[in-house]
Amino acid sequence: MSSAVLSQDRYYNRELSWIAFNERVLAQALDQRTPLLDQAKFSAIFSNNLDEFFMVRVASLKSQVEAEVTTPSEDGKTPLEQLLTIRERLIPLLQQQQDHYRKHLRKRLLDHNVELLDYDQLNKNQQQWVSDTFRHSVFPVLTPLAVDPAHPFPFVSNLSLNVAAVIHDPESGQRQFARVKVPQKNLPRFVSIPTKLSASDPKPIHTAVPLEQVIAFNLDLLFPGMSVQGRYFFRVTRDADLELRDLEADDLMLALEQGLRKRRIGGEVVRLEVPNDMPEDVVEMLMNGLAVEEEDLYRIDGPLGLDDLFGLMALPLPKLKDKQHSGQTPAVLARTQQHLIDEGAIKPEEFENIFSVMRQQDILLHHPYDLFSTTVEEFINQAADDPQVMGIKMTLYRTSKDSPIIAALIRAAENGKQVMALVELKARFDEDNNIQWARQLERSGVHVVYGVLGLKTHTKIVLVVRKEQEKLRSYVHIGTGNYNSKTSKLYTDLGLLSTRPELGQDLVELFNYLTGFSKQQSFRRLLVAPVTLRKGMESLIRREIEHARKGRDGHIRAKMNSLVDPHIIALLYKAAAANVRIELIIRGMCSLYPGREGLSETISVVSIIGQFLEHSRIFWFGNGGSPEVYIGSADWMSRNLDRRVEAVTPVEDPNLRKRLERLMELYLKDNHGAWDMQSDGSFIKRQPGDGEDVHNSQLELIKQWSQGIPQS
Repeated sequence: MSSAVLSQDRYYNRELSWIAFNERVLAQALDQRTPLLDQAKFSAIFSNNLDEFFMVRVASLKSQVEAEVTTPSEDGKTPLEQLLTIRERLIPLLQQQQDHYRKHLRKRLLDHNVELLDYDQLNKNQQQWVSDTFRHSVFPVLTPLAVDPAHPFPFVSNLSLNVAAVIHDPESGQRQFARVKVPQKNLPRFVSIPTKLSASDPKPIHTAVPLEQVIAFNLDLLFPGMSVQGRYFFRVTRDADLELRDLEADDLMLALEQGLRKRRIGGEVVRLEVPNDMPEDVVEMLMNGLAVEEEDLYRIDGPLGLDDLFGLMALPLPKLKDKQHSGQTPAVLARTQQHLIDEGAIKPEEFENIFSVMRQQDILLHHPYDLFSTTVEEFINQAADDPQVMGIKMTLYRTSKDSPIIAALIRAAENGKQVMALVELKARFDEDNNIQWARQLERSGVHVVYGVLGLKTHTKIVLVVRKEQEKLRSYVHIGTGNYNSKTSKLYTDLGLLSTRPELGQDLVELFNYLTGFSKQQSFRRLLVAPVTLRKGMESLIRREIEHARKGRDGHIRAKMNSLVDPHIIALLYKAAAANVRIELIIRGMCSLYPGREGLSETISVVSIIGQFLEHSRIFWFGNGGSPEVYIGSADWMSRNLDRRVEAVTPVEDPNLRKRLERLMELYLKDNHGAWDMQSDGSFIKRQPGDGEDVHNSQLELIKQWSQGIPQS
């Protein structure tokens, strides 16, 4: 997009906006209202997010700097200026995270008899046990690599945790350096120590020490006859983005496999993390050996790689975690569940297949409140087994490793149905998984395609074709989230089950576009990227401008992950100038400035951070009193509008539209996990006023579903 779309003061830098989002994630960890183990979880998410940010976004900026690119971003910052500002913003956040871990999390866990100890805090019995465990379970897999004129600096793999050992040779008097990689695949980051060895009273339910410390304090076994003078940890992050544009489809699988091998090794180093107490000469040696600059160096006041705090969620301490929500089967689909017959909950004669229910009405699904297994998966399972179903077509962007949907597609092919799966091989960080699924599906007789040349297929769609009374009827699912059993329990997503003929025909033509040489340029009801979605969304915004100019209420409500497209932002500013009321719920990046005098006074932006990751996309337009609402897989980002295949569907049933309207209102009144974006791009956490009830939108939705309130 041209940098002339907006002036510099009207576009908030997307990288800084992303950091602000991750700061809100960290704030969830620091919030004392968050259950203790969930604090650890959110701290781990903060670290995991940051790893990906460096591997992709920072890596891209560094590549631009190395290529001497000085073209500014929309907000006028050069790549180098962005890198320096990113570092400046991140350093205090990293310190907050470490302070929370050392001064709060560990101490509070100790109150619940969970000990996360450093090696020097272990008693003699514990140290002996750790040493014995090291000899038997860790020592054999370690490979110390010396650095000297005969041994060049070893390659350090992406996201690896390492021990830098400073060794003294008593015979020669020389001081030498060696690197020991901490094995992370088959060994836990925190080594559990039998509680019977504890000297505390009462005995803890869990005691652990970091694996890297177990290795560091047993280095003498790796270097017999030498003296270990120093042991320091370091962690490396490398460029892990795969540049696969312009590849021919036939070469994509091979190219991806080659690219993934390179990613496992990693590209250029984009971040070096070291502890605060690492001596300058050791830091300098690492920087020289890894070819990093000062701006790539991050000194950390505590343990490196806190993404491993995820492991604490396995502790059997339910009172220290958010209550797990198991989800419900929508009442309208209850009689379609075979397992309810098996359990005696319904009689066999009451069973009704999912297709007969869909013929009667559209069904709106909201996960994780609606179970994924008894809705979307059941739809595909019944399609695989129904003798009247002739064909199944669907897109797979990210799916779980033990996916029931993959099993259903394979079963459908074995049952003689025509089955087509579009597997998006370029789904970032899921490429390897998707390659394996694609091969397994192909071996089972499923027609597998890899998408459209030059585009990433991000849309979430299923088309089931069923023969009924000598005619074919289309059954569709159009969603906002991936067909992934695991994330369906963690992400909030919407989906529409429908038999509306126009939607069915649109999906028939969209799949032809994806699998053949169709150059479809129009669709009946769907807004499809890169063909009609941008024009459609811009037209809907302009319509609200016209309503406002003619004295009717102009009103837009939109919920999405990110808003960074300059053209959409410019149009929203234009709508604000026409007095259109615009309420945005943006979880992540937002490059629009809300509430600015003379620019965006009628625009508000709120971000919801909670137990579940808000992932659904909803676009609501007041239309002068006759509202229209859409759901789909696309954000208002240039990549979604122009460089991906996306599908956004209208929700036309008045009852379902009202449900979505109530949902938006619920989010907008949230005062527990809501953050209000300020006119300068910063965020302030919303707090209940004096005497005001607390409104936690996610907990209220759980309560509504448990009481059976939502109805399709």
